[in-house]
Amino acid sequence: MLFEKSKIMDRFIKLLEKKSLATSKSHKRFLFEQIDWGQRLSIILGHRGSGKTTMLLQRVNALAPNAIYLSLDDFYFETYRLVEAVDALVEKGYTHFFLDEVHRYKYWSNDLKNIYDNYPEINVVATGSSLLEVVKGQADLSRRAVSYYLPGLSFREFLQFEYNLSFSSLTLEQIIESHNEIALNYIDNINVEKAFQEYLKYGYYPFYKESKRFYGQRLMETTNLVLDVDVAPFEDLSYSTVRNMKKLMYIISQSVPFTPNIAKLSERMGVPRNSVLKILDLLHHAKIVSLLRRDTKGVSYLQKPEKIYLQNTNLAWFLSDHKPDVGNLRETFFLSQLEVNHKVTSSRFGDFMIDGKYTFEIGGPSKTAEQIQGVPLSYIAADGIKGGSGNKIPLWLLGFLY
Repeated sequence: MLFEKSKIMDRFIKLLEKKSLATSKSHKRFLFEQIDWGQRLSIILGHRGSGKTTMLLQRVNALAPNAIYLSLDDFYFETYRLVEAVDALVEKGYTHFFLDEVHRYKYWSNDLKNIYDNYPEINVVATGSSLLEVVKGQADLSRRAVSYYLPGLSFREFLQFEYNLSFSSLTLEQIIESHNEIALNYIDNINVEKAFQEYLKYGYYPFYKESKRFYGQRLMETTNLVLDVDVAPFEDLSYSTVRNMKKLMYIISQSVPFTPNIAKLSERMGVPRNSVLKILDLLHHAKIVSLLRRDTKGVSYLQKPEKIYLQNTNLAWFLSDHKPDVGNLRETFFLSQLEVNHKVTSSRFGDFMIDGKYTFEIGGPSKTAEQIQGVPLSYIAADGIKGGSGNKIPLWLLGFLY
């Protein structure tokens, strides 16, 4: 038994060596620099394909030879417990453990709790792609773990991944106050319009680098996996309800944007009104759609959202039979970039309210300020312009927020 365990541990080490050699050392996601790697237990949430595994392996390489990477969907964990593997590897001198896809392992929450309590000398970073499942399992770890969320690429990161252009992230205040000067510094280095259209279509997930040709196919497979494996079992949804969820996503992709009529959706999906609202809430927390509400504090899922957006513009492109509505793409982009670090709600006068302070109206190059005239701290985020002036800000520049 001891010989078998040692043999398996050696296998984990050899697998790590192979993965490390194939890991990009140049491009790091923005979250890499924001994580407090010194915490004893950290959990990184994010969609499949957002770059969590690469980020773990980059950190493992930086800490070699004292760090080990374990993917918890490995067949080993069908038979043996994680705590046993950690115990054996601690004996070998490992002090930093990077655990990938923890939601694939039945006892992940309980084992992480025991590891935290019994091994105060080690650091553990765990990732999970099943957002609903991991959030549910975090209850036992609430006083122990620090959590992070890794969204898809920002437009700024896409420029780095695709064109090797390195730009610092900006605050919203910096953009509002100096967007004209900032934009002028960037447009000499990039064909903004070309790069922006590329990003809207295929630049949200890093796996586009593997194959742009099959990116849409993989994006749809990943989305279906979230719906079929993460969302449906979580709420015990029927096959017909899951199919109707997919139809709903198609409808949203065609809209400008989608303003929900819950009664009609209830009839169309064949489920009660409250079930429709619950399903929308699940899709929101699974990061498939984004629900725009009047407020974000103390909101019950029973409160109808003002508008519904797909979580990112790439979904709109590949769910549509034809080119998606341009107004939908603009607003979806704005929301996906702003909601990472800001509270975004609906606005009485414009399209969005940011942090209860700034009002934004979204539009094309000819968009005027008529709708927000007289509204304090109000701005236009305009598509199709390289630089702005006054309160008219280039929409693409808001992709530099993370």
